[in-house]
Amino acid sequence: MTDDTGARAAATDGNLLSGPQPEVARAAGYPEAPPRLGFFTDTSVCIGCKACEVACKEWNAIPEDGLELTGMSYDNTQGLGADTWRHVAFVEQRKPLGGQEPGVSHDHVDVFAAARGLGTSPSSPGPGATAPAPSGARAPAGAPAGQVSPLAPDGRTELRWLMSSDVCKHCTHAACLDVCPTGSLFRTEFGTVVVQEDICNGCGYCVPACPYGVIDQRPDDGRVWKCTLCYDRLGVGMEPACAKACPTDSIQFGPLDELRERAAARVARLHAAGVTDARLYGEDPADGVGGDGAFFLLLDEPEVYGLPPDPVVTTRDLPAMWRHAAAAAAALAVLAAAGFARRPR
Repeated sequence: MTDDTGARAAATDGNLLSGPQPEVARAAGYPEAPPRLGFFTDTSVCIGCKACEVACKEWNAIPEDGLELTGMSYDNTQGLGADTWRHVAFVEQRKPLGGQEPGVSHDHVDVFAAARGLGTSPSSPGPGATAPAPSGARAPAGAPAGQVSPLAPDGRTELRWLMSSDVCKHCTHAACLDVCPTGSLFRTEFGTVVVQEDICNGCGYCVPACPYGVIDQRPDDGRVWKCTLCYDRLGVGMEPACAKACPTDSIQFGPLDELRERAAARVARLHAAGVTDARLYGEDPADGVGGDGAFFLLLDEPEVYGLPPDPVVTTRDLPAMWRHAAAAAAALAVLAAAGFARRPR
């Protein structure tokens, strides 16, 4: 056995709490596991149609969750939760589309100020981008006849929407699984993380353990729910419902190693086309969660999409914490023994 092969085998012998772990299913007890499966979500081609949300709800029989508009965008599901396993985020920015230059401000649009200014200038033409121009306004070149498009004086579209379909990351080191006291959360042979709702006792330990804030409890019974990556479909050779329904292939499903290669090539093409802000998020096995089973191509910093910039599995430091606790307990025991030994008889 070569040194590299030996190191690889050693890395899969046990379920580590942190660091690279190339074969998570083998580490979880599946000696003949198939290749790890996952999602690559390319946000650069997401059109915000929410077909993935609908397909996820229909296939998994997820209850309706209120569909309340945030008041800040067209988003009517607001975030991931027990009743929303796929969530399409809408982020509005005053930043040019495509070919953007590094260092351009990422300030969000002040929707209230924009609403107050509707119909007062050619760059704010009222409800809808094709509303009639205010009196005396002249349509810029390229605008539909008699109408004003929201263009800057140099012809650039200043307002862009970033859309991204978020989902459970199916982490390599899943803290939710590590802290579950009942075994309700388990690692599948495909490397994904699934909740067995009939075993969940509603303790809620997994909720604060997740570094992404994905897993959530239903208020009626307290049990937790999240994306299963359609485990029932994977078992019969089908792709997850969200990926099947995506009309632009923004959500791509397959072996994780292949998806990582495909994602790196996509980023290279975007950079060559001048989209220098394109970057991958969650694909690195050396990151704080050992790499995600569901990773993303983003067009801005992770915080813009509501993602933590440097997620770390919350159970990573447990061994060190137990060592410190044991050392403290031993020191107290020694001090107590010394005190009793010096006590006058």
